[in-house]
Amino acid sequence: MRRVDLADADCGIAQSLGVLTDWWTFLLIRDIAGGVTRFDGLQRGLGMSRRALTERLAALVEHGVLRRRRYTDHPPRHDYLLTAKGEGLLPVLIALQEWGDRHVLGDGTLTATAAAGSAEARRVHALVGRRLPELTLARHDGISAPPADADGWTVLYCFPGAFVPGGQGLPPYWADIPGAPGCTLESITYAARAADFAAAGARIRGVSTQRPDQLAAFSAHAELPFPLLSDADGRLAAALLLPTFRAAGTDRLKRATLLLDPAATVRAVQFPVTDPAGSVSEMLRLTRDHVAAAG
Repeated sequence: MRRVDLADADCGIAQSLGVLTDWWTFLLIRDIAGGVTRFDGLQRGLGMSRRALTERLAALVEHGVLRRRRYTDHPPRHDYLLTAKGEGLLPVLIALQEWGDRHVLGDGTLTATAAAGSAEARRVHALVGRRLPELTLARHDGISAPPADADGWTVLYCFPGAFVPGGQGLPPYWADIPGAPGCTLESITYAARAADFAAAGARIRGVSTQRPDQLAAFSAHAELPFPLLSDADGRLAAALLLPTFRAAGTDRLKRATLLLDPAATVRAVQFPVTDPAGSVSEMLRLTRDHVAAAG
């Protein structure tokens, strides 16, 4: 039941909390966005009682935040998936995570990187062995594509933002944010080593929260031989709980790199990335080692 005071009838915050109700609901949406879509998996991961989980899932379906998709008839069982209305909450999750990383787990400093022993670093390194949920992102050329290449290995490098000189321009005070500069250097270094990665059996893809048209302008300027993906809606960031920071009114990915096998399972990660150019050589070594070990 929604418990919203009539005095707050026109307040979007109050009305939203009338739907989201408590912290369990946010954690449910977090896990479903991350690919845990079945009742038993959600209960096991969150440790909720079956009754409490049933009630919250039913309420989110009633409010149009989730939809059911049956995967077996006997007995009837369903996946719980985000609707378009539910996906509208992903920026809220990202904002909560960024606030927690910065102000609860951190010292409040605005940064585009993190310490090697930080909670953010532990979270990224815990992705090893994790399979990406099914999702697609818009490429710089407007085509929708999954983050991982189904026909081979993928090096997916996340970057805060790359800009065309004399065009879009850098966000204000960009150079003052630790870890923010270096996206152009990183991208052109990957471009220069693209043939080496291909010989090792992997394709390269870059991803940021920039719009596809912004990525298209940068890709043309840098003459990149691989696609750039736009996570402007936060699907990938929310699914993997990737570290972010907020600058110039935009949520941006902190620099991190994932090595994905043909099944879209994370096999190696780099985070924090403090040397954008040097990290490319290290990722090439990791790629060769993992592809060779996989046979």
